[in-house]
Amino acid sequence: MNWKSFIAGAAAGITAGFLMNEAVKRNVSVSAESVLAKVKRAFKEDGPIDGSWIQMKAEPYQKHAIKADVYRGGISRQRNGQLQQFEFIADAHTGTVIDLKLI
Repeated sequence: MNWKSFIAGAAAGITAGFLMNEAVKRNVSVSAESVLAKVKRAFKEDGPIDGSWIQMKAEPYQKHAIKADVYRGGISRQRNGQLQQFEFIADAHTGTVIDLKLI
């Protein structure tokens, strides 16, 4: 084997490994637990929370032209002596909250 073949093979292997890594990163979902932890941290910046929940399985979601796999969850807290309950929808691939509403 000559050095040119070896270097070409190594470069092709490194390039293929990099491309596979990027493809896998795009298709990996964020865990439901990490999404809930992120939402709880955001709410805790504004005060204590009483409870929280999240569906562990992602589900398909569509709002107008936007389609995504999402986790649904909720947060409850006391504010001025009143119970506030929020529901949220978060993208299962990025963990970004798509929708949040007070119920």
